[in-house]
Amino acid sequence: MLEQTPDKPHEPLAQQTLPAEKFRKSRSLRLMFAIVLLGGSSFAIYAYSSARPSDAVALATVAPAPPIVVKAAQAQLGNVPIWATGLGTVQPFNSVTVKPRANGQINDIVFTEGQMVHAHDVLARLDPKPFLGPLHQAEATLAKDQAQLTNAQADLQRVSSLAQKGFATGQVLDTQKAQIAQTEATILADKAAIENAQTQIDYTTITSPIDGVAGIRMIDAGNMITSTDLGIVTINQLEPISVVFTVPADAVADWPVGTPASAISVTALAANDSRMLDTGTLSLVDNHIDPATATIKLKATFPNKDHQLKPGQFVSALFQSVLLSEATSVPSSAVQQSANGTYVYLVKPEDSTLVQRKVTVKRVAGDVTVIASGLNAGDTVVTEGQYSLKPGMKVSTQSAGSQDAAGEALGHRRDRV
Repeated sequence: MLEQTPDKPHEPLAQQTLPAEKFRKSRSLRLMFAIVLLGGSSFAIYAYSSARPSDAVALATVAPAPPIVVKAAQAQLGNVPIWATGLGTVQPFNSVTVKPRANGQINDIVFTEGQMVHAHDVLARLDPKPFLGPLHQAEATLAKDQAQLTNAQADLQRVSSLAQKGFATGQVLDTQKAQIAQTEATILADKAAIENAQTQIDYTTITSPIDGVAGIRMIDAGNMITSTDLGIVTINQLEPISVVFTVPADAVADWPVGTPASAISVTALAANDSRMLDTGTLSLVDNHIDPATATIKLKATFPNKDHQLKPGQFVSALFQSVLLSEATSVPSSAVQQSANGTYVYLVKPEDSTLVQRKVTVKRVAGDVTVIASGLNAGDTVVTEGQYSLKPGMKVSTQSAGSQDAAGEALGHRRDRV
């Protein structure tokens, strides 16, 4: 029998072992939960690693790569003007350095630098006094000789009357006639001397021989001047004016030399910014080609009403050298070069895939290339980004702009020199 202590009452055995059983059950549950978690994680890792290859295939099948976007244009069939440009200089239609024909002192200069002058306008005057003496002397000599002629004619009448009566010989009569002829010749020389003296006086008034613009004055009033000096001023005719420029001989290979049979328009452009200065017509194709450079000189005439063209100015001359009829053309950016020749990337209309098409170039005219063979009108070609493309790739095209609109600019279809 168990003895009961006075301070602790008696408890049943089942109640004494309950805490230990709870601890063992709680520990077992935690161990089973950890095993379940570990097994679930391992299964998830295995399932994920096993499913990745098949999922990648499924994704590749369901979501293919999008097509590459490229800029493209269609090959055009029509007339293609070929433009040629040449660098040249402006030359005055006429240029005159005004010099005196007589030597003397300048009394007066009556023009202003930069003034628009006309033919026969007075520019300067020389002192006429040194030329008056020879004129008066020639006039006096003429008067004397005319008096001698009058006397000789009177003597001839008397001798003729005497000869009819037999009092004068025929020799005397002939001598008198010769004397009259000699005096008449002397009078003609006197008149020539008067004209020369008068001309020298006229030369003291210096006039402009042409219409034009006066340049910088070379001499001042009061100075002595001779015909061998530099001159008084240079007059340049600016309306019209000429431009002489050089182009490759091939650009005008079919043109005859000399004056063109029909009017050919030429546009003068500023050499630094291609600003249009004036529009004129071609006036001359030179009669020889420079063999050293294979170039030929052309000359064009411009009205130059606004005086935008100035003598000595460098300009570019633009003109249409030939018109290609019914030609197939594409933007020049579409044409590529390789070791195998010239090609373009053609976009197949049925599936928008790329084909590398070999082409033959007939003419390059700036931003437009004329194709001799390999393309048909309406074919779509890639114009940008060809370096990243390969045959067979699928693309999505984006318009590169109207070829005709691009060709409206003067510089878009031209051969540059």
